[in-house]
Amino acid sequence: MRIGIDCRMYSSDFTGIGRYVYELTENLFKVDDKNEYVLFFNAPEYKKFKLTEHVGTSKNAPKPKVEKVLVNAPHYSIKEQTRFLHLLNKAHLDLMHFTHFNAPILYNKPSIVTIHDLTLNFFPGKKMSGPFHRAAYQLTLKNAVKKARKVITVSQNTKKDLQILLKTPSNKIEVIYEGVHEKFKPLHDPQAVQEVKTKYRLDKPYLLYTGVWRSHKNLPTLLKAFHILKNDYGFDGHLVITGRKDPLYAPDIIKETLSLKIDDEVIFTGLVKEEDLVPLYNGALAYVFPSLYEGFGLSPLEAMQCGIPVVAAASSCIPEVCGEDNAVYFDPTCPNEMAEKIFSVISDESLRERLIARGLAHVKKFSWAKMARETLAVYNGVSSTGAPC
Repeated sequence: MRIGIDCRMYSSDFTGIGRYVYELTENLFKVDDKNEYVLFFNAPEYKKFKLTEHVGTSKNAPKPKVEKVLVNAPHYSIKEQTRFLHLLNKAHLDLMHFTHFNAPILYNKPSIVTIHDLTLNFFPGKKMSGPFHRAAYQLTLKNAVKKARKVITVSQNTKKDLQILLKTPSNKIEVIYEGVHEKFKPLHDPQAVQEVKTKYRLDKPYLLYTGVWRSHKNLPTLLKAFHILKNDYGFDGHLVITGRKDPLYAPDIIKETLSLKIDDEVIFTGLVKEEDLVPLYNGALAYVFPSLYEGFGLSPLEAMQCGIPVVAAASSCIPEVCGEDNAVYFDPTCPNEMAEKIFSVISDESLRERLIARGLAHVKKFSWAKMARETLAVYNGVSSTGAPC
């Protein structure tokens, strides 16, 4: 087959859809020597992606035919509906994989689509909040799912959401879990951990949250829980929150920090460089994940693979992905319960050791290579059987 992949969100960053696209292309070509691929990029990722690095280097390595196309069509743009559509039709594809639901509405050839989450249905937030953007989102999402021969979701929870909200038939949906990069691992290098602690002014034990600043990430409740942990449980340490200070959400978060008088203990690192992220995980007392909704929730698994205990919200797909016995869960709407569960983990060494051991064993189930193999099976299955439209 001649297969297209939407790589407009391609990124080597460790979170988000960009990582999914990166790992798909990184691993897919290692296991497929039969199909041809056309990869559609925006700038500057078009130049960053080197074909010679992804088509095999040894005589025995699979060498699928791979080409890349410069699209430069942002999501929700006129160019997405015109220029991208033109380039897709021009490519003469047997199958197109839209790695996000933003597909040209008039594209009618065989396709599959990956739906990572339905966050905007539950937590619209402050971005693209106007009626036009909401209507465009719903139209684009429904069109992509309806036209797809198969829909890939990254969790059973997202599959359930699709079945409820869009009435998508169960047999049209394939659940394929994401993986964890091998860079995430326990470090036996105290100096590397200490250098990162010094860099971010972490002179006390700390709890860690990594991720974006959005309403569904529930950071204000995490701050309230940290305040309770500090005042009621006597925790003398830091709360480290990474990620870009989103201008739509940062003012409320900073205001909450100041009103609770915990601004000296809360460390906002901003975006953390890749080389700092693994030591930052390794140095944490625990990883705290208060999110109200996730499509998959990769960062708790990254923490587990670094040998760090996880305390997480009992919401959406998080217990599904992290496993019932591999993390301690709390009601994400209740800061008192959040604080209590965090304290139970950081104060009980035997519980910490059990969570670390279980987490390290559990995370072995998740692999980007496995994700690529299962995605290839969907490609081949659609080709050989003609899945329902």
